Amino acid sequence: MTTATTTRTARNLAAVYRGRLMSMAHDVCYPPDTRLFDEGGRADHFWLVESGTIALEMRVPGRHAAVIGTLGPGELLGWSWLYEPHRWRFGARTVGPVRAHEFDAEAVRRMCEDDPEAGRAIALWVGEAVVRRLNAARTRLPDLRTPYGSGARD
Repeated sequence: MTTATTTRTARNLAAVYRGRLMSMAHDVCYPPDTRLFDEGGRADHFWLVESGTIALEMRVPGRHAAVIGTLGPGELLGWSWLYEPHRWRFGARTVGPVRAHEFDAEAVRRMCEDDPEAGRAIALWVGEAVVRRLNAARTRLPDLRTPYGSGARD
């Protein structure tokens, strides 16, 4: 299932490392409303989304999980696998049917340890995804300088 989407997803990863990483993937398909992982669970896999939409969710005490973002084709799902304590910071579920490349996090971490240059490249690539996600979340937040989102400026 390696497609242009996969190439676009990993475009910031040097071809040699992208090839090694993709050789470790296996293709998966999920039906709608499939729980991929729960906040606080063990982060032992990650995915490159080929098609479909995935909702990122955060637990809210006393309420249903809040959707804090969505991911689609060409995006990396999961970064907690790379950073200790290897626990998911959010939950994720499919919104509709999803096709993706799935990776065993332990195997990729082992590759990164065995080849520090590959490890550095993959860490930077994952870090870029984290920064994009944080920037996207920031744009969704109301302007905190205004009283209760009134739109008024200081």
